[in-house]
Amino acid sequence: MIWYALLVAAVAGERVAELVVARRNERWSRARRAIVAGDGHYPAMVALHVGLLAGCPLEVWLGGRPFVPALGWPMLAVLVGAQALRWWCIGTLGPRWNTRVIVVPGLPLVARGPYRLLRHPNYVAVVAEGVALPLVHTAWVTAVAFTVLNAAVLTVRVRCENQALAAADAPVPA
Repeated sequence: MIWYALLVAAVAGERVAELVVARRNERWSRARRAIVAGDGHYPAMVALHVGLLAGCPLEVWLGGRPFVPALGWPMLAVLVGAQALRWWCIGTLGPRWNTRVIVVPGLPLVARGPYRLLRHPNYVAVVAEGVALPLVHTAWVTAVAFTVLNAAVLTVRVRCENQALAAADAPVPA
C-alpha cells in the first residue's frame, strides 16, 4: 500500500507542476489579450481531480483493496502512457496550454503533435488516467465515480473550449 500512496503522491506532484506551467502560460496569454472562458466549471473540475487523488488511496485503505498484478501492471502502463500523452500535449501547445480555457485571439489552431490526430488529446489522457490510477490497486469505485463525473465535466468543458476557440478565430477588432 505504501508504494501505491507514493504513486498517487507522484501524480499529485505532477498536477502541481502542471499548475506552475499553467500560471506561467496564463501570464503569456493575458499579455496577448487572451479570452478566458469557463470559470464556472473550473472549480468542479479541480474538486473532481482532487477527489480522484484522495479517493484512490482511501478506497484501497478503507476497502482493503488488493493489488492484482494482472490488472495493476497493465493499468500502471496505461497511467504512464497517459502522463506521456499529457506532457506531449503540453509541449506541443507550449505557452498556449493551460488548465483553464484561455485562448489568444487570432492564433491558428495547433495541428501538429497529438493535435494532428485528435482535437482534444489532453482529455484522452485525463480519461485514461482517471480509469488507470485507481485500477492500479483495484479501487474500482473511485474509477467508476470519477469516470461518470468526469464525463459530465468534460461535456461542459469541451463545449466551452470549442466555443472559445471558435470565438478566438473570428476577426479581432483593431
